[in-house]
Amino acid sequence: MIALIYRKELLMKAYIMGNYTAKAFQGFLKDPASDRKAVVKQLTEAMGGQMHSMDIVRGSYDFIVVTDVPSFDDFAAIKLVVEASGAVENLTMLEAIDFGKATAKASKIGYKAPGQ
Repeated sequence: MIALIYRKELLMKAYIMGNYTAKAFQGFLKDPASDRKAVVKQLTEAMGGQMHSMDIVRGSYDFIVVTDVPSFDDFAAIKLVVEASGAVENLTMLEAIDFGKATAKASKIGYKAPGQ
């Protein structure tokens, strides 16, 4: 039980977005019942992470995944295999941060803008 709690602390929350390629859309038309959420969950768990949700969205990206991953390197490994397949491009990760910690550190820097 302690190892599980410790492991959870090592994970970082991330939002992963990307775009499907024409190759992927052709696959969806051929097999409309294809469960991409199951594939994404399997990839995430293979890297030691946990997928919370995946949604198809409107806008600049085709999908967004909310996940916990151990590190950016683990995300990069997923990015390599997924984009190499030719089905997804523009895979982007936004890491959630603790804004309170960031502002506490920033308040100690003492930066002055030019001319001040």
